[in-house]
Amino acid sequence: MSVKAFKLVSAVEREMLMGDKNYINIECIECCGKNLYIGTNDCFIYHFLLDEKISTAGKITFTATKQLHKYLGLKKPVSELKAASALTRLLVLCDNTITLVNMMNLEPVPTGARIKGAVTFTLNENPVSGDPFCVEVCIISVKRRTIQMFMVFEDRVQIVKEVFTPEQPCAVAVDGYYLCLALTTQYIILNYNTGVSQDLFPYCSDEKRPIVKRIGRQEFLLAGPGGLGMFATVDGISQRAPVHWSENVIGAALCFPYVVALDDEFITVHSMLDQQQKQTLPFKEGHILQDFEGKVIVATNKGVYILVPLPLEKQIQDLLASHRVEEALVLAKGARRNIPKEKFQVMYKRILQQAGFIQFAQLQFLEAKELFRSGQLDVRELISLYPFLLPTSSSFIRSHPPLHEYADLNQLTQGDQEKMTKCKRFLMSYLNEVRSTEVANGYKEDIDTALLKLYAEANHESLLDLLVSENFCLLTDSAAWLEKHKKYFALGLLYHYNGQDAAALQLWVKIVDGDIQDSTRSDLYEYIVDFLTFCSDQDLVWKYSEWILQKNEEVGVQIFTKRPLEEQEKNINPDDIISCLNKYPKARVKYLEHLVLERKIEKEKYHTHLAVLYLEAVLQLKSVTTDNCTETTELLFKLRDLLQKSDLYRIHFILDKIQGTDLHMESAILYGKLEEHEKALHILVHELKDFQAAEEYCVWNSENRDVQYRRRLFHLLLSVYLNPGASDRALVVAAVDLLNNHAAEFDAALVLQVVPESWSVQLLSPFLAGAVRQSIHTKRMTQAALGLAQAENLIYKHEKVKQKGTPILLSDKKVCQVCQNPFCEPVFVRYPNGGMVHTHCAANRHLNSNVTHHSSSSSNQT
Repeated sequence: MSVKAFKLVSAVEREMLMGDKNYINIECIECCGKNLYIGTNDCFIYHFLLDEKISTAGKITFTATKQLHKYLGLKKPVSELKAASALTRLLVLCDNTITLVNMMNLEPVPTGARIKGAVTFTLNENPVSGDPFCVEVCIISVKRRTIQMFMVFEDRVQIVKEVFTPEQPCAVAVDGYYLCLALTTQYIILNYNTGVSQDLFPYCSDEKRPIVKRIGRQEFLLAGPGGLGMFATVDGISQRAPVHWSENVIGAALCFPYVVALDDEFITVHSMLDQQQKQTLPFKEGHILQDFEGKVIVATNKGVYILVPLPLEKQIQDLLASHRVEEALVLAKGARRNIPKEKFQVMYKRILQQAGFIQFAQLQFLEAKELFRSGQLDVRELISLYPFLLPTSSSFIRSHPPLHEYADLNQLTQGDQEKMTKCKRFLMSYLNEVRSTEVANGYKEDIDTALLKLYAEANHESLLDLLVSENFCLLTDSAAWLEKHKKYFALGLLYHYNGQDAAALQLWVKIVDGDIQDSTRSDLYEYIVDFLTFCSDQDLVWKYSEWILQKNEEVGVQIFTKRPLEEQEKNINPDDIISCLNKYPKARVKYLEHLVLERKIEKEKYHTHLAVLYLEAVLQLKSVTTDNCTETTELLFKLRDLLQKSDLYRIHFILDKIQGTDLHMESAILYGKLEEHEKALHILVHELKDFQAAEEYCVWNSENRDVQYRRRLFHLLLSVYLNPGASDRALVVAAVDLLNNHAAEFDAALVLQVVPESWSVQLLSPFLAGAVRQSIHTKRMTQAALGLAQAENLIYKHEKVKQKGTPILLSDKKVCQVCQNPFCEPVFVRYPNGGMVHTHCAANRHLNSNVTHHSSSSSNQT
């Protein structure tokens, strides 16, 4: 695809060069700075000064001013010209001789230094000598298959090397020690210092004119077979893909990132970056194409023209305007080497952003997103395309010059709703990704507000996630938008995030009551309960407690029961809550259960109150129906469990309320709490006839009590079973089962005294076996415990003996360490150092101090 990369501008008109002499033809050209040299077929050299001018409209023109011309007097064409600006010398090839002339006056050097026998020559632009006052020249010699290297100074020349080639060379380029040669049948790389050569590819010089051009350090451009411009390094490899040019190419030049080729009719421009042909310029009769320090000059036999490159930025913008994004980006990357780093970075970011908008307009969202990210797009540029998404308080102004040609999304999509929906979906995704990155820094309010509006408009599930997490949505804009789209629950979340809980609750209550419609949450009532449960504003909790409880007592009471424990202990008085719950019996029971069973508050009034409520509820249900329904059974279980496990309620008060009812089990539990076990067991055995319950009564009433207490309860139960006034056979069976199943709980001797004599041994054999086994076990355990105690006592005695230390022996041979007299009686004083003295000697303080000194001396001697 075409790109206007160059403009052809005339530099030297035919009249300036030859006037009306049609026989004069241009043979070669050289350009050094503003100096333009032209060699002609009549052995003349012309020197022009080129002056570049730029009009206000940006048009570039060249004015050539002729300085002088020089006839070499050989009547041969001037074949080649090369400028050596460091030496102010012009190397002129004419009649196989290279002559050194002054660049300013075109006069030969006084010494007459020259190189003879040259077919063609080139300069080494990567010299190896290191001498700044000489140039290195490589010639193809008239000698067959010979290349010669020279060092050319200001007024003399010196041959350095002569190299022989396998075939006759036709063209040459040089870089350091490396020669790139077009031979008769192939191209090769030859290191003239080592003599090592590398074949490149075959080529027939008889059919086509070879091209060998150095384009950079250790890299060459060659005219290959099949109309290919081949790149080759000195290592014999190609690091770039070839460019496709004409089969009849006669010249090539480099103006990065383009390769310019010349054939009989056209000048073609090819990109080195993507190898595409970018431009074609008609140009007939051209036979010279060369580049000089970035300036590309082309010539016919009669005139000289300059290919002026258009600024890369303009080329890139033209490509973007044509929506050729990939080509524009490739060209922009390639332009890096020609533009200062800081300027390039600014330019490249803008190009990426422009390319992103082009892809966005074509609904290529993945590509657009990557370009926006790479170009570090101010995300507000994208948001501003969507009407009303930016907050009204935003001070954003679009980039100038603009990054795109669209006023808004309506223009971009031309009203197509499907495209508009896709664009909005993309923006949602993009904003959600960038809101937590550095891209959002400084613009978080704009981003989050826009995201909220998009979510609300699209009824997107992420709206709630946005509002319950950290966000920067502007309250005024966001509230109006949510209300417009009837997102009242989300609006409540927004109020809550901004500390306006009262406003949030007011909205949610209206939704539950049906005053406004919002189906976001079907469980909104439960959500409000949960919200108030963790709300730290006590006034709000009390304000809405009545409404909550009226809706559902059992769920509503959670605003009190599930509050954080620390807050319950510090900020809320349970008595106030109970007073509030008096109108709501179910809620009151739930709250008292919370205090007694969950928080385990040990206050008599709460335990008694809960027991009374359980009792009243049971009696109420029993008055309605005689059958024990599920609710009655559950309440009885709760009542019994409380009566059994709690020791804090008023027992007599509860017992009075139970009197006269059929709650015999509960009465038994209460009598048990009063230690009136005989009454309790009598109820269980004779009124309820629940022998299993009677046994369980003995078990739970003796929990955490000693063995004797437990044994007393079981003996009491046995006596109830064996009451002389009871002749019920079931009681006898119960008594036998009690003994046989709980043999360990009885004193066998006492049992044998109370059981009827009529009972057989076989009837009580399980009990008796168990009793004997228990007796033997107890005896053995007692013996083991006694043995352990005796062993422990022996250990203590041993320790006591060890603590007493070694014995002190006193005899009539021992003498007092003070007076040195023997002991006459078994009374003495012993010092810590082991010394013994008379009691009267120890009493004397003066002597005692001497003893200390003497004892120390004795100790030292020891």
